[in-house]
Amino acid sequence: MNAPFKTDTLPVWRLDDLYAGREDPRIAADMDRAEQLNGELARLEGRLIATRARPAELGGILDRGVELYEQATNAMWGVGAYASLAASVARDDPAWSKFESDLRTRSARIASLSLFFTLEINRLEDDELEMALKAHKPAQRWRPWLRRVRAGRPHELSADLEKLLLEKAPAVANWGRLTDETLAKMSARVGGETLTLNDLLNRMSGPDAEARKAAAAALAKALGARAPQLALSLNTLAFEKQVEDRWRRFPTPAAGRHLANEVDAEAVDALEAAVVDSYESVSHRYYALKARAMGRTHLDHWDRNSPLDSAPPRLYTWDEAKGIVLDSFEALAPQFADTARTFFAQPWIDARPRPGKQMGAYSHSVTAERHPYVFLNYMGERRDVLTLAHELGHAVHQTLCRPLGTLLADTPLTLAETASIFGEGLVFEKLLAEASKGERRGLLAGKIEDGINTVIRQIAFHRFETRFHDARRNGELSADEIGALWMQMMSESLGPAVRLDRGYRHYWAYISHFVHAPFYVYAYAFGDLLVRALMEKRRDDPKAFAPVYEKLLSAGGTRTYVEALAPFGLDPRRKAFWAAGTKQLERLVDEFEALV
Repeated sequence: MNAPFKTDTLPVWRLDDLYAGREDPRIAADMDRAEQLNGELARLEGRLIATRARPAELGGILDRGVELYEQATNAMWGVGAYASLAASVARDDPAWSKFESDLRTRSARIASLSLFFTLEINRLEDDELEMALKAHKPAQRWRPWLRRVRAGRPHELSADLEKLLLEKAPAVANWGRLTDETLAKMSARVGGETLTLNDLLNRMSGPDAEARKAAAAALAKALGARAPQLALSLNTLAFEKQVEDRWRRFPTPAAGRHLANEVDAEAVDALEAAVVDSYESVSHRYYALKARAMGRTHLDHWDRNSPLDSAPPRLYTWDEAKGIVLDSFEALAPQFADTARTFFAQPWIDARPRPGKQMGAYSHSVTAERHPYVFLNYMGERRDVLTLAHELGHAVHQTLCRPLGTLLADTPLTLAETASIFGEGLVFEKLLAEASKGERRGLLAGKIEDGINTVIRQIAFHRFETRFHDARRNGELSADEIGALWMQMMSESLGPAVRLDRGYRHYWAYISHFVHAPFYVYAYAFGDLLVRALMEKRRDDPKAFAPVYEKLLSAGGTRTYVEALAPFGLDPRRKAFWAAGTKQLERLVDEFEALV
């Protein structure tokens, strides 16, 4: 086995430009300011309704109200971001967990003071609101935010019920905290070593077949021991969601996520259908080809992401990864590279894996008044370079949106994933262009596997979630019953060339999106296939593409996904659009087959 990748010198972030620590007096000051601003907003209660017949006055009150709402949001979200960022690298420290939980509780109480505001906006009729915006032109800047508020109008409850849900939300969120802490503290013994969840997952993509098998078995055992507890968290949150969805009259468990994403259910259904249709021609065929390339008749599930041979994989130092990402962004437009470069120059990236740090990767936008922070667990592999590009794509997007302000910069997931996946695509193009003939097969295999993991696997996750939530309506599911659903959906997507052992039935338990953001996962497939279409447009005319793409990102949440993609001549509401993206994956498999 090759020597472990040295992580001691990787960057860790500094959060003191937010706050110096839990006792920083600025935290209390900002929370007090949020409360004061929400209290000032509360003095407007009833005035939207009282002035509905006087458009100019209504428009002025609306404009002032949204300003106060955004200022209070900035104060509260800044503290909330600090708590979340700090706790994510210290999941083994009860003091940070308590701080984060207590802050959520106070934030919910403060937010309840302004709850009336969006409810009153939605009591206005469309023509009343339109006349107010025309009579008071400064309020027109809030149109995109009002559009999103108004979209939830059919699903709102009474003011008292909305307040009840808001104030109890922190207690419900503790089930997610329990899952995070359980996984962060989890470890397993493998060959005399104690490995964390991140270590085990990383070992499973290494070149040593026996090491992969041992890590997979250890992960299955560790998850299996905790599966009842993790199943209880998932069941409880699903039941909470089921009750709220029923009261809000959502027709399906995914409908609330579609609403938040401003995406039509028909578009997601078309996406799912197109991807499921591609299972056989993409993932089933690719894994059979990979097995043949490795001299096997089948792959075990721990071999899915393995190198094609037993040679140690190419590892990239942090400086090499930085250079690759910046060069790739520069090829798109200098502004993208310059924005990303700032994150390397400042202590805004936390890349070093360490005990207590949760798994995964993200870019946290904080608020439009602050800069984003990037979080990942860098282990030097090609996929880690792509993850760095992914999260910096988010960070660049979030930075470009900042002039809009926090409310308008907030971007639906389906568009938010576009910049990140585009960043990955740029890096892969660079790696492939610089690869030798001998390296090309491995890179192509990695690209296909990334596509399968981002498109096919995420849609399989979505289908698993859908079936789990449907089944939960009839009662709580045991860990074994959840595992059976998981095995069925994963087997369908991976195909007959991949063998799933009994231990694999526990692997649902480490997918944190199921707990924290139900039905989030389809956004990855949505974004990936969108990016494939956008990259085709870029190939047609790279110079003309960059400014139009920059406008898409800079618009944040001010446009719907249909409006954002119209300048490119793309319509993602049609199944044919998604099928064209899966055909690109199929062509990559054709190319791999020729090399095999």
